[in-house]
Amino acid sequence: MEQIRGDSMKTIALDIGGTSIKAGEVVDGVLLSPAEYDTDAKQGGEYVMRRAMDIISQFSGFDTIGISTAGQVDSQQGCIRFANENIPGYTGMRVKDIMEKKFGVPVAVENDVNSAAIGEAHYGAGKGLNDFLCLTYGTGIGGAIVINRQIYSGSTFSAAEFGHLITHAQGRACNCGLHGCYERYASTGALVRAATELDPALSSGRKIFEHINEPQVQAVIDDWIQEIIFGLTSLIHIFNPSCVIVGGGIMNETYIINKLQSSIYSNIMPSYANVVIKQAQLGNHAGLLGVSCLASQLSL
Repeated sequence: MEQIRGDSMKTIALDIGGTSIKAGEVVDGVLLSPAEYDTDAKQGGEYVMRRAMDIISQFSGFDTIGISTAGQVDSQQGCIRFANENIPGYTGMRVKDIMEKKFGVPVAVENDVNSAAIGEAHYGAGKGLNDFLCLTYGTGIGGAIVINRQIYSGSTFSAAEFGHLITHAQGRACNCGLHGCYERYASTGALVRAATELDPALSSGRKIFEHINEPQVQAVIDDWIQEIIFGLTSLIHIFNPSCVIVGGGIMNETYIINKLQSSIYSNIMPSYANVVIKQAQLGNHAGLLGVSCLASQLSL
């Protein structure tokens, strides 16, 4: 690890999710002493804000704060435009105002997948790329669009809801109120639901891949990977990207990446065959590193 200079900028970065809050100091692009805390999200948005402030208060001597968070985020105002019931009462929360009033330093707030994409752009699989798509596969599916190394947010900061691309018309009901959404078929949650129908003991991605050599389990995984490909095919045809970065814990499985890389080209038109599917490199630290980049720009 590089020696920290006395004039180095220190950012406290938080990544707020429905299950956990990740936190750490970032100095000159180096994440120091990352830690993880329970969110206790069901206690509501105001509780989560108090929890976040308590975590930040453990640090001292910082110049900026970066908050990566679940939900649709107005990154200019630093507030939550919409959040589902994983964090009740979070919609409308003015995160930037709350944190700046409490700590008196500039605060950047961004959606968690956008933050992860920025992290990958600066330090990971997107380093050296001007444009790419980023998708994270977990309970649902999150997305980010990077153009000229900047996040494309859309007219209301809601772009890249890739999880709600319709891949099955009149299909399964989704918690967004629509039917047939991509994440109902291609998320890690969808894989677990399919696997537990085969064997209730296959209750997590890790347990599923422990049994991948069993033909019936491998068939469930292969069907699920094909669902991933259905969504990626549409996105590739829409955006014509040079690269798609896929992340989320399940994507650490080499079998999935190899299958995606070998199968995608038979599902897209030949004129799009320049696209490369890459595995995200930064894991759980992508959001922290990405939002620290945004926060460091605030003091320039």
